[in-house]
Order: sequence, then structure tokens, then C-alpha cells
Amino acid sequence: MQKLDAIIFDFDGTLAELTIDFDFMKTKIAALGEVFLGERPEPGSTPALEWLEELVQEALKWDRDEGMEFRTRGQLVITAMELDAAREGKLFDFTRPALERLSRRGVAAGVITRNISAAVRVVFPDIEQFTQVFIPREIAACVKPDPGHLHQALECIGADPARSLMVGDHPMDIETAKAAGTMSAAVTSGNTKAEAFSHLAPDFVAPDVAILMGNLDKAGLI
Repeated sequence: MQKLDAIIFDFDGTLAELTIDFDFMKTKIAALGEVFLGERPEPGSTPALEWLEELVQEALKWDRDEGMEFRTRGQLVITAMELDAAREGKLFDFTRPALERLSRRGVAAGVITRNISAAVRVVFPDIEQFTQVFIPREIAACVKPDPGHLHQALECIGADPARSLMVGDHPMDIETAKAAGTMSAAVTSGNTKAEAFSHLAPDFVAPDVAILMGNLDKAGLI
């Protein structure tokens, strides 16, 4: 195998211990939705960000100003929960050493996340000293699992998708990698067990990024 041009990482659960209760987040969005829609919407499997926008679109059909207010307040709910989780979170001990290792090997490192920059910086204030690209939600043209999120990061550093690797702790990260045409690696340092990735057949599965780095080294990829 040829050496990788770049490795792009997810953040929450991959590089940092940062637990957000997404079910509770959707419960709060549902309560807010009841105010603007007249009835309480039932949360399903759609992620919070996308579900909020679906509800906003319904509200916009009835009243544009009310729909825009719903979007603003919903986004504030999500942002507040992200920041609260960040204040209780911490960077994994292996994160900085792993990123430094890639730098020494001449492999570009980056982070893409559906989280906001302010929350990430609470946990990793010096992120830009350890990465060549960082694309949080607010500057992403589109967010994963849309492959455009990953492509945006790779374009910023001039990396070939075919010689790049996406690493994450959620099936969404592997779906993003496959849609973007990169290699994929699943880590189980978040809340997802290894068997949850089996139907996606990632190129690598490891307990965490530290062990993954060793596996990539043995494979001659870094």
C-alpha cells in the first residue's frame, strides 16, 4: 500500500471524550417545536440537526417569521448543550501524540465535526497547532454524512481522496468516507461497539486512535 496523504478525524468520541445526550437534545427540540407548530413532534431516528431543520421547514409553511425564530431558538438549544458537554469533556491522552506522529511522518491531519468550533476549542484550544485543516459545523458547506464535508477538508490541504483516510467512532463517519471515496477506519472509543460497523466493512477497526496508528504503521500507510 502507498503511504497516505492525509488522515481526517471526527472529534467527539474519536479524539476527545465528549458525551452529548442527543435523545435529550431532541426532547428539548420537541418541546420547542410544540410552541411553534401547535403540537408536540415525536423524535425519530433523524439526527438532531436535520430534524430541527425538517421542523423549521414545516413552520415556515405557515409563517416565515415564526419559522425563522424557531430555527434560531433551536440552534441555541443545540449550541448550549454542545458547550455544556465540552466543559465536562476532555481530550484523550493519545490525541496530541498521535497527531504529532503524523506530522513527523509527513501525513497531513485534519478534523471535521458536526460540532461547533467554540465547543471543540474548549477541549482542544490548540487544535490548529496539531492539524492542517479544521472544518467545524459553522464553516462547513455541508455536514457529514454528506461527503462534501470531507471533500472540503481534503481540498483545503490538496489531498487525494484515494490516498486519504477518514477516522470516526460512529457509522456516519464510515458512510461519509465511503461516499467521499476515501479509506475508512472505525474506532470504538466512543459509544459504538465494533459490531455496529460490520455492515459497513470499514478498512480498519481499532479500540482507539492510538492503536489505529500502530496498525497503520504496520501496514506501511504512515
